[in-house]
Amino acid sequence: MVMTPLDVLSVGRISVDLYAMEPNVGFDGQQNFQKSVGGSPTNVAVAAAQLGLRVGLATKVGDDAFGDYIRGRLDNWGVSTDYVGTGDGKQTPLALAALTPPESPTVIFYRGPAAPDTTLTVDDVPADVVRGTRVLWISQGSLAQGSTAETCLEWMAMRTRDDHTILDLDYRPSLWGSIDAARDMAVRAISLSTVVVGNRDECEVALGTRDPDTAADALLQSGVRLAIIKLGADGALLATTSERVRIPAIPVDVVCGLGAGDAFGGSLCLGLLNEWSLDRIGLYANAAGALVSTRLTCADAMPRMDELVTLVGEAA
Repeated sequence: MVMTPLDVLSVGRISVDLYAMEPNVGFDGQQNFQKSVGGSPTNVAVAAAQLGLRVGLATKVGDDAFGDYIRGRLDNWGVSTDYVGTGDGKQTPLALAALTPPESPTVIFYRGPAAPDTTLTVDDVPADVVRGTRVLWISQGSLAQGSTAETCLEWMAMRTRDDHTILDLDYRPSLWGSIDAARDMAVRAISLSTVVVGNRDECEVALGTRDPDTAADALLQSGVRLAIIKLGADGALLATTSERVRIPAIPVDVVCGLGAGDAFGGSLCLGLLNEWSLDRIGLYANAAGALVSTRLTCADAMPRMDELVTLVGEAA
């Protein structure tokens, strides 16, 4: 039987996330928490599925009730769990977020010495699935630890330059031994990517510059077809060798800044697969990020297409 290719296969970090509900109260204060699912590549998978794409996630959870919770939530969101494995005897990671401040919350990770999602091997996803997916989404965090790091690079190398192989420069300092290690791995992954997306801080780690145009130039010179620099309140820069556009942000009242970049990523996948113009890709991706930032959680907060259309219309 011929399988229908996935629209998106996202790879890497997964966790149960606990979001403090009180703004501007740190972990040293009394807090109440709301539970959700997290991990940047997991959030991207959910975001893309909410927009109607056929999405799979390659990762591993623990052999515990939290792992069961995650699988159930992914099923509800329409994300295939065919490649969500189980780390025998391992615990599902946790992440706790305090809204200090809401725009850039404080996050503490509880991942143990070898989190299940760091133990992926090349055989965990069939090669024809990796080659056939229309978008392969790799997070920089997936390149930080364990066998998952080299596995991601091998999967990226299986694909042609005609495919959409996206590297998200998602940088979490606690996952890396040093900035130099993160930069070295980013250079390897960029060489295998057709699209690279990151914010100013992440570009500084990966490329040594915070300047958006300089970063975009460096990515394009490395062979990337599309470079996207997220500029926070200043919007986003999207650049190819023949076109460069800046898309302004959509002003909103921020509840929690976590997950905005992941919603951006899900919408980016939709725009690429539908061959939208750079302007439209940037507009809808910014709208997705804006909507999520008005909500507390990440995965549970990912917008539907009708919500994006409404916000884009209101912002016009």
